[in-house]
Amino acid sequence: MTLIKSISGIRGTIGGKPGDSLTPLDTVKFAAAFGTWVKSRNGKRIVIGRDARLSGEMVSTLVSATLQGLGIDVIDLGLSTTPTVEIAVPLEKAGGGIILTASHNPIQWNALKLLNEKGEFISADDGAKVLELASREDFDFAPVQKLGKYEHKKGYIKKHIELILKNKLVDAKAIKKAKFKVVVDAVNSSGGISVPELLEALGVKKVKKLYCEPTGKFPHNPEPLPENIKAICTTVRVEGYDLGIVVDPDVDRLALVCEDGKPFGEEYTLVAVADYVLSRKKGNTVSNLSSTRALRDVTKNAGGNYSAAAVGEVNVVNEMKRTKAVIGGEGNGGVIFPELHYGRDALMGIALFLTHLAKQNLTASQLRKTYPEYFISKNKIELTPQINVDDVLEKMKAKYANEKVNTIDGVKIDFETEKEWVHLRKSNTEPIIRIYAESQNEKKADELAKRIISDIRQLIG
Repeated sequence: MTLIKSISGIRGTIGGKPGDSLTPLDTVKFAAAFGTWVKSRNGKRIVIGRDARLSGEMVSTLVSATLQGLGIDVIDLGLSTTPTVEIAVPLEKAGGGIILTASHNPIQWNALKLLNEKGEFISADDGAKVLELASREDFDFAPVQKLGKYEHKKGYIKKHIELILKNKLVDAKAIKKAKFKVVVDAVNSSGGISVPELLEALGVKKVKKLYCEPTGKFPHNPEPLPENIKAICTTVRVEGYDLGIVVDPDVDRLALVCEDGKPFGEEYTLVAVADYVLSRKKGNTVSNLSSTRALRDVTKNAGGNYSAAAVGEVNVVNEMKRTKAVIGGEGNGGVIFPELHYGRDALMGIALFLTHLAKQNLTASQLRKTYPEYFISKNKIELTPQINVDDVLEKMKAKYANEKVNTIDGVKIDFETEKEWVHLRKSNTEPIIRIYAESQNEKKADELAKRIISDIRQLIG
């Protein structure tokens, strides 16, 4: 059993003993801590929503009752998506939001993801305050006459889609004219409701639904990686569809499948959407340090500036605000389009990508070939607890001091002449160094990773 307490929320496996996993007692404690924090900022309402995983209804009931017990009014969107809840918080003038989802984690997991009054993930400082309140169990529940109200509010997915359609960069007429045939894999979660509804509103000619019943019974590992989406790849290729669309359980990550049945590449979801946005709106872009260099190349070609942020959505958002970026996100298929809101949004990503594909008049595989070709090799080194990981990273920084080195999140080394990089990050929970290396093909990326791993092993003896 696992329970992970972090500044952005709490996640864990369902069942087991309190403090060891996400039990009802742990759920209530952290919901109370967040509610108390919202009240300290004069917040009186909290928006909640959940994905379709099996524990969702139970966790939602516990969270709602706890918040009401604090005297907070609850606006419950029910089955929803992470970006929909993010949009709803400011529209409802709420003091915060809680998304009940473990994102791409398997079926036994759930989580409370915490939003501020802007509908954005809370900051590290605010997250630390919530954790402190939870550790002290410093809660003051309301008397019976002042319990919070509960409202189940329907229609926010429709409102979310309406906002997408109103955006001037989304061209439903072009999409309809293209007569796209699309397959959707929503891993039997809330994407099974929202994605087909969006595609219908955009005028997509034909939609085939795979795993779109929101039962929470995931038919495969819900992380949209190539090894987990073989069914949709086969369906697209064999049945002659133009595109496959895959989302994770809470619909903030977007993976695409080309008409030949090959994955477009999660890293390239953001690259393609950014390419389109930059062609219509000059500006800057941001992704995290572990995302593909292709976004930098596309941004430079469009006359903009690219910036890298530390890993984590809140860090990317902060950097986007600082640089006034017009598009950004993460290489896991997370598209952040600030004209709509500062959060990863697969629905917005779908609308922008389909518009781009329609206007380019290319197949998905042809569009993919227009972008710089890179490959990321992902590795890790397990270390003994006695080894000082910070010291190892400091020595690696010194060893490659002649290269371009970024230390805002571990150590990232850019080898500009070779158009490749390596990013070293320590795990927060175990003695592990994660090593991501990118180059222009798989062989070079693996060779770079092996070279860096060898350097680290020499440093630690």
